[in-house]
Amino acid sequence: MQVYNRKEKTYYEDVQYGGGFLKKLYGTSFGRFVMPLVLSRPVSKIGGVYTDTFFSKPAIKGFIEKNHIDMDEYVPKKYKSLNDFFTREIKPERRPLESEDTDFVSPADSKLSMYSIEEDNRILIKGNEYTVPALVGPEVDVSGFKGGSCLVFRLSVDDYHRYGFPDSGKITSTRHIKGRLHTVCDISSQYKVYQENSRVVTVLDTDHFGELIVIEVGALMVGRIVNHDVSNFQKGQEKGHFRLGGSTIVVLAKKDAVILDEDILSHLAKGMEVKLRYHEKIGVSGL
Repeated sequence: MQVYNRKEKTYYEDVQYGGGFLKKLYGTSFGRFVMPLVLSRPVSKIGGVYTDTFFSKPAIKGFIEKNHIDMDEYVPKKYKSLNDFFTREIKPERRPLESEDTDFVSPADSKLSMYSIEEDNRILIKGNEYTVPALVGPEVDVSGFKGGSCLVFRLSVDDYHRYGFPDSGKITSTRHIKGRLHTVCDISSQYKVYQENSRVVTVLDTDHFGELIVIEVGALMVGRIVNHDVSNFQKGQEKGHFRLGGSTIVVLAKKDAVILDEDILSHLAKGMEVKLRYHEKIGVSGL
């Protein structure tokens, strides 16, 4: 997948972390045979226990080097484990929030793609057909989202894995949906990952974009999605973080609620993802 780096105005090919292992898991008959075990929550839990302990600390240096992580961006700290490092805090001045009230800001360091919500509430994402009710569960009224937009913010392992609110407002409901833990990269595109994976669905009543539905999607070895206990929030306020691994945030918006900036739209139209930074202004309200 080609990615447009908006800040640097450059292009690059995204390289999947752990690509060799994933090719064997998704691309061979043996891999598909053992997949249910690998993707199970107990295996993810075991991996999570290890990455939470000091035994995983020696892996931090190699992780930084392999993923070319600029540690000057992060608050200095002595990390106790790989997960402690993975949820590191960025220096506030490296992700400033400078926006107008009606600006929509990126909820995370991520690669953005966008899909249309059809009038029958279907969404076609990378060849897979989803329905909005299947994504969010039957408890949420999604009738008003027909004709709207589905924004997919994909996080890689080298990204900052804390995320925030794109606008100010209040939370009206939150629900955790248990599921599997497929990788969210293209190699798993034959599976309905956003529907099958473990995820947290939050309905937001925002001040400038109306009702938004935010879905944090767990991924391979990311069984833990940690959200703060808040009811009212400000634009850019931290909502939570993912534990080790790449993952995804899906934002569902009603028709014309979010109008993305023209340079983003032009690159999305070419089939590219757009690399964004947390707190970056990416659009405006159309309401």
